[in-house]
Amino acid sequence: MFLRFVLVYIAASSLALAQRSGTAPAPPVATGTAAAAAPGGGEGPGGPRDHGADILIKAFEIQKWSTQIGDIAEVNEIRYTSAPRHKTPNPTALGAKNPLIIHAMTFVPKNIDRSKKQPLIVFAHQGIHSDFGHDYEYSVVRDLVLQGYSVIGPDYRGSTGYGAAFYNAIDYGGLEVEDVFQARAWMLDNYDFLDEKRVGMIGWSHGGMLTLMNILLHPGAYAVAYAGVPVTDLVLRLGYHDAAYQAIFSAPQHIGKSVRDDVQEYLKRSPITYADKLETPLLIHSNTNDEDVNVIEVQRFVATLKAAGKKFEYKIYENEPGGHEFGRLDTKVAKASRRDVYKFLAGYLKPERPIN
Repeated sequence: MFLRFVLVYIAASSLALAQRSGTAPAPPVATGTAAAAAPGGGEGPGGPRDHGADILIKAFEIQKWSTQIGDIAEVNEIRYTSAPRHKTPNPTALGAKNPLIIHAMTFVPKNIDRSKKQPLIVFAHQGIHSDFGHDYEYSVVRDLVLQGYSVIGPDYRGSTGYGAAFYNAIDYGGLEVEDVFQARAWMLDNYDFLDEKRVGMIGWSHGGMLTLMNILLHPGAYAVAYAGVPVTDLVLRLGYHDAAYQAIFSAPQHIGKSVRDDVQEYLKRSPITYADKLETPLLIHSNTNDEDVNVIEVQRFVATLKAAGKKFEYKIYENEPGGHEFGRLDTKVAKASRRDVYKFLAGYLKPERPIN
């Protein structure tokens, strides 16, 4: 039994590392905003989605969280409920309208003073068909915990590691926004020392989009937010991405229509539509050579915020190596970028040990 566990652990480790580095023929997982998945049961250009492998990788990642963060934080995998699926094959079937179960990782610093109110960070992972377990996410969580933040990282609907049904429950810019918002509620309900007035949210790429949608649709719920290389306008975005990417959205289990057929539905799922609702202090980063979220998309969002008279901060980096990933690497520029993020957050959330 022990030998079997070791072999499975090694296999999971090898598979996870190979898929993350691109050396294995992995099921398509987005590094930016979406996986190259076609309509149906997880089929894509790379062939059928191997949900069994995803589940194995997820188990490895959960163990890795404990290994890498467990020395400084209480690490737990938790589950909570969110809105029912937005689409189901049989709406009258038993349980069809049941709330969807969402998994998340939580991190509570071991050495904070629980007799005082403490800040919370909600961290939305990148990618649609991805999960909370990328290398940079481990680094960022560790940085945040060391500063005194509690953190929750939800695997919202459409995330990998939970089987085909959860994968196909994807609802871009729709109920996934509420999945992430409920992560905030769960932490506040379960840790009475967390301060509801000192909750921040962060995310890169699709996580940045979810951050924007959360603060725009739930004004007053967050004290501060950071959106790195965020998707902001689906109508514009689908104009510069290819047919395979567009098919993710028009798939029957997802939106079910192309942007050409229903522009308003795509606008409803875009942060730019709600720019005039901004009330939360916000920092945005983008990069002129971003190959995934074109800088024009972010510049248009920035212009819309300015036109609405909103106060916010932003920085557009010039051709930084790494393109879309530039702020999530281990380069000097990336580390400086994240340091700026931490300082911005600390100005509003007041953690016990802020970065100077």
